[in-house]
Amino acid sequence: MTGGIELASPPLKRFSPQPFSAKPPRMNSTLIVFLGGGIGAAVRHLVNQAVGRLAGTDFPFGIMAINISGSILMGLAAGFFAFKATESWSQDARLFVTTGILGGYTTFSAFSLDAMLLYERGEMLTALIYVAGSVVLAILGLAFGLYAVRMLT
Repeated sequence: MTGGIELASPPLKRFSPQPFSAKPPRMNSTLIVFLGGGIGAAVRHLVNQAVGRLAGTDFPFGIMAINISGSILMGLAAGFFAFKATESWSQDARLFVTTGILGGYTTFSAFSLDAMLLYERGEMLTALIYVAGSVVLAILGLAFGLYAVRMLT
């Protein structure tokens, strides 16, 4: 005791290491998508530039090529993960490839996959509404954004 006040230190905690696990730690899914998305976006930029140099820029051939190739790649990836991949392919790997890389490369590939899944489930009207609604409303949304900026400047 010092001057009527007792100085007590908290008890020391013992360090106890975690047991070794052969299974690697799971990465945060957002980080996985973030990393894959960066790769996909960089590849999209390079493809867009290359196609623009080859075909010119009067028509958006680059974006068209990206949307088509991205949809083909999404079909290959979705088919592989659904029908060919073994259990050794983790959900993280699937997220990295489909949502990350291909989502960064083109969101049109995810749109195409969703539309095809609706079609394959026999939901023709829903697929049609999804496709038409997405295209029309996306263009209207862009037009609204442009209009709003023009009104503010």
